[in-house]
Amino acid sequence: MALRFSNPILRLEAPPRGLSSLQSSRARISLPQGFFCQRRRFEKNPNLFVTAAVVPAATLVSSDNEEQNTLLSPNDSTQEQKRKMCEMYGFTQIGDPVPDNVTLKDIMDTLPKKVFEIDDVKAWKSVLISASSYALGLFFISKAPWYLLPLAWAWTGTAVTGFFVIGHDCAHKSFSKNKLLEDIIGTLAFLPLIYPYEPWRFKHDRHHAKTNMLSEDTAWHPVWEEEFESSPALRKAIIFGYGPFRPWMSIAHWLMWHFDLKKFRPNEIGRVKISLACVFAFMAIGWPLIILKSGIVGWFKFWLMPWLGYHFWMSTFTMVHHTAPHIPFKHAEEWNAAQAQLGGTVHCNYPRWIEILCHDINVHIPHHVSPRIPSYNLRAAHESLQQNWGKYLNEANWNWRLMKTIMTMCHVYNKDRYYVPFDDIAPQDSQPITFLKNFMPDYA
Repeated sequence: MALRFSNPILRLEAPPRGLSSLQSSRARISLPQGFFCQRRRFEKNPNLFVTAAVVPAATLVSSDNEEQNTLLSPNDSTQEQKRKMCEMYGFTQIGDPVPDNVTLKDIMDTLPKKVFEIDDVKAWKSVLISASSYALGLFFISKAPWYLLPLAWAWTGTAVTGFFVIGHDCAHKSFSKNKLLEDIIGTLAFLPLIYPYEPWRFKHDRHHAKTNMLSEDTAWHPVWEEEFESSPALRKAIIFGYGPFRPWMSIAHWLMWHFDLKKFRPNEIGRVKISLACVFAFMAIGWPLIILKSGIVGWFKFWLMPWLGYHFWMSTFTMVHHTAPHIPFKHAEEWNAAQAQLGGTVHCNYPRWIEILCHDINVHIPHHVSPRIPSYNLRAAHESLQQNWGKYLNEANWNWRLMKTIMTMCHVYNKDRYYVPFDDIAPQDSQPITFLKNFMPDYA
């Protein structure tokens, strides 16, 4: 097979020691800073790999003639490059890099003033949608035969995710002009999820202030290589957590970030304790009542399974929002707010029933441009961003290829490549990743 490399700055070299397990028979490309790589296996020769440079992700392009493959470079057609990147990663659009001279205020100033307006009727309509859909889900669980229970749990878990989004709006002060009411509603909305409202609010504010900033962002974060190599047991746990268990890793985040008082400032401790007391009271009263009424099996059916459904969406939404092979995490000295919030956030379309039950939380780019935009105004704000900043937006439809890309490629932090897959570093421990590559469909 003939390979044509159109960029003279690319060069082949032996794999760096300790970084990759590629055998000597496999080719590797060394890249200058600012580029990163993607490995692909050729179907006709499974022992031959090529690592493709991308800007921020160029890609290996297969022509109609299978014997010819082209590596796109910065000098090639940008549109063709992006089209192939979209095809490879499961995106519908990959945005241009946001210019250094663009500020977050510049972007916010282009948004219509009406998208910031709080509408009490629309806010309480969202509460009605969540409460009624959740009640319908519980009714469905109570009446469904065993073979329909997974559908009932999926609906109910999605419905209760809407409660989280309502609390999310309250935390951002975009639910009501009455701030005490917001704190009450936010606390109550989080209770069925046993999520402490104030601890989450404090950590979530930091996520917005430090989006995609290494060591500072409190949401999804690349794995540090030092942590990955620190012990065999931890390495295996990380591989499972960022691999097959990734759609439920928000459970670990919930446990690690929200119950330890040492993680909060002294002026936050009082409000944190109130939220923790509410959560523990719900567990001490609500769980025994469920068990008293329907037994342990009822607790499993009516609470645990919908809760796991909620965490599936919590994990999936948050990782899709900010994780892709071409979206970098940066150190504080290199970080740019406009680039992180506009160019480092992904808009993802889900089936309409999910969007309705989850109050458009996945129309996520305007939410990161300004968290004060209420959820019911996010679509209007996104339309404005498309009109004024459309070429910088990253957009996708939720699909198997998108999930497969995140779960099998976006693992260990590397400054030049952004992400290094686990199986590049520790192939002997990466059987879960190999399983996902072989098992997950590749439909986009």
